[in-house]
Amino acid sequence: MRNQAEGQTESCRRSVKWERFLLRKVDIDKLDYSLYLPLFFDGLAEPKHPYKTYARQGVSDLLLAGGDKIHPVVPQLILPLKNALSTRNVEVMCTTLKIIQQLVMASDMVGPALVPFYRQLLPMFNAFKVKNLNCGDEIDYAQKNNLNLGDLIDETLQVLELHGGEDAFINIKYMVPTYESCYLN
Repeated sequence: MRNQAEGQTESCRRSVKWERFLLRKVDIDKLDYSLYLPLFFDGLAEPKHPYKTYARQGVSDLLLAGGDKIHPVVPQLILPLKNALSTRNVEVMCTTLKIIQQLVMASDMVGPALVPFYRQLLPMFNAFKVKNLNCGDEIDYAQKNNLNLGDLIDETLQVLELHGGEDAFINIKYMVPTYESCYLN
């Protein structure tokens, strides 16, 4: 019973100690982003533990340390992002939306680089934009986990518009006709 309890606390922890899995420590700045970033992005569609944990932590770590190395890899990230959004699994989609926000904010060049790919990414946004949780008078205690898909889609569209440059709004509006500009509010 004790081993089972220890295993549960180990699996509940959401951090990954990368040096435990590598034979030698590798500086994250020296990694080949064109190889590793699409690989970890491809893992975002995984719904099972521990694969989803490794993929999410890997993406997050690489985006935090990437800076200007991320921009050239953006075209390789579109298909894994589209696949993750196409799973229709609410948890996977919410995580992917948060990662898209983190991706756009990782570098100034990423937002404009994503604009030509809105036609691949935004159809799923349009399909699930109205998927909000309506619990009436009840209290939604899960809102701290930020798993309300409709609200996350709105936040992500705002981030894309704010960081996508001057053509971002027109392209978003074309793919998601009900979207209202965040500059007007």
